[in-house]
Amino acid sequence: MINFCTLFNSTYLTRGLAMYFSLEKHCPDFHLYILAFDQSCYNTLSALHLGKATIISLHEFEDDDLLRVKPTRTATEYCWTCTPASLDYCISKYSLPSCTYLDADLLFFSNPAVLLEEMADDSVLITEHRYTPEYDQTKNSGKYCVQFICIKNDKRGREVLDWWKQACLEWCYNRVEDNKFGDQKYLDEWSTRFEGIHELQHLGGGVAPWNMQQYTFQQHGNHLTGTEITTGKTFDVVFFHFHCFRCYKTNVFMPAGPYQLNENLLTLIYGSYINILQQIGSFLKQRTQEEQGRVAYQESLPVKKVFYSPIRIYQLYMKGHFRNYYHQSYFIKR
Repeated sequence: MINFCTLFNSTYLTRGLAMYFSLEKHCPDFHLYILAFDQSCYNTLSALHLGKATIISLHEFEDDDLLRVKPTRTATEYCWTCTPASLDYCISKYSLPSCTYLDADLLFFSNPAVLLEEMADDSVLITEHRYTPEYDQTKNSGKYCVQFICIKNDKRGREVLDWWKQACLEWCYNRVEDNKFGDQKYLDEWSTRFEGIHELQHLGGGVAPWNMQQYTFQQHGNHLTGTEITTGKTFDVVFFHFHCFRCYKTNVFMPAGPYQLNENLLTLIYGSYINILQQIGSFLKQRTQEEQGRVAYQESLPVKKVFYSPIRIYQLYMKGHFRNYYHQSYFIKR
């Protein structure tokens, strides 16, 4: 049994469920502990009766230490503060031998067991950003990404987790200060501060907007593989991190913010993700028709820049694409 935990609120509900269903598809033996960060999210998830998930409310999860710092953090900063606390809560309350934290905007394309097997006898698994040079943010955001962190319930794992949890309680903000940034830049110290740290080598764990330019992707049935352009090395894509993905009104999306996209990525990765999110959103609305218009399942931002001219409106809604905005019709045509 592989134990995972994650946390999200209603605006990430479709993304969190997409991740859960992708685990159901590719990981035969898992359990996902979900910390629901608002009541609407908790109610919706509980009503779904997900067979391989435990839904945890904020009331159950929050302790005195978290409640003490909560007023000093923004909503985003508080979520980051809760990352190590979520691992600690799940490991301690459910007596787990190990637990892997997942960002809610991951989607799995194959079984993540291969990533955890790579740890062998080590106690902590971390993933490198592997930045494409033009997007290198190591100085501010750190070498490693919080996206996928496994911690074993042993002496070395507990030492790392306890230190990280305390550090985030003391300082976890959305700014760079004294070589710190959020909950993430603390990870840069782990390999020198602690024993039993393993840096993931599998290229298929941690494909993301900041490194996807280094690969080409191929679809073989339900199987997605990548090829590293510089070396020709092929690998199975295990998960993709949809960082910077934004949902706008009228079925418009900004798939990757400022990061460079191409047809290969749009067709094989982003198009499938958008279709999955739309299907989940429609499913949730059908289940709670009496609450339509009052319950949000994902963010719905205004497409302000597009409406400056009729030409831009035409390009987006008729052609399906304007700059880094994409209409759902763009992906249906492919």
